[in-house]
Amino acid sequence: MMSSFYIDLVIKTALSEDLTPHPEDRIEITVDVKEKEFIDVTSDAIFHDEECQADILAKSEGVLSGSSVVKRVFELVDPSLFLKFRKTDGEPFNKGEKIATLKGKIKSILRGERIALNFLGHLSGIATEVNKLVKILEGTEIKILDTRKTLPGLRELEKKAVVHGDGENHRMGLYDMILIKDNHIDAAGSITEAVKRVRVRYGTRYKIEVETRWLTEVEEAISCGVDRIMLDNMQKNQIRRAVRIIGGKAEIEVSGNMNRKSIRKLRNLPVDYISLGYITNAAGHSDFSMKIK
Repeated sequence: MMSSFYIDLVIKTALSEDLTPHPEDRIEITVDVKEKEFIDVTSDAIFHDEECQADILAKSEGVLSGSSVVKRVFELVDPSLFLKFRKTDGEPFNKGEKIATLKGKIKSILRGERIALNFLGHLSGIATEVNKLVKILEGTEIKILDTRKTLPGLRELEKKAVVHGDGENHRMGLYDMILIKDNHIDAAGSITEAVKRVRVRYGTRYKIEVETRWLTEVEEAISCGVDRIMLDNMQKNQIRRAVRIIGGKAEIEVSGNMNRKSIRKLRNLPVDYISLGYITNAAGHSDFSMKIK
């Protein structure tokens, strides 16, 4: 579960980019945001305490993610603002649909508008793409996983968006799972040696996944009794042979240059997971706009 401290730090950093002119002051402002430190030279010149209603509208169809972040953006900008979402995270939305309504000071709404829409568009874009991949695999037991290929500072939010799209999370960081990758293997000398060192250090504390590049590495990983084997950048015929070699002795994850087209080709193979890096760092952006009444 995401901490309020983490969410506030991410949001305050984003707000400081838009509303504070001096980069050297941004660290302090992200710790303790004060309204008087916000500067919007356009809105501050045109408006004082006038109030209005504004609607957030969808300009594309998709799956929603980021509503809690948007709520917190406007709470930090002006606690007196009233915001009501008509959709919850994980729900589909249609083009032209009203997603949320805001009421309060015009200048406060405009101060938070772009930051809120940036978060909503980015996170909903992830949820939308993941949901499309999940639907391609409907009728199978294969699960869609994310990776650590996330935008710096946004990992927890992006991984939450993956869940909103009905995908699942891989490890959160380097601290919560053993994943022996190609560089570990090459530097240690072999899969066997790398696994041995991990077990000497941790015993059975963590499940062990090993990334494999060739079928000989798959055979070696099986001989080490690991929990999951990643088939990295393998062609379909190699994956099929690897599945036979593994024979149910470990979970199977397919990774490497996966996309909608390639995962469709894997529907009939008995693999457990497909992991895709692009779903968090290049999934595309859901389009939203805000209209003041």
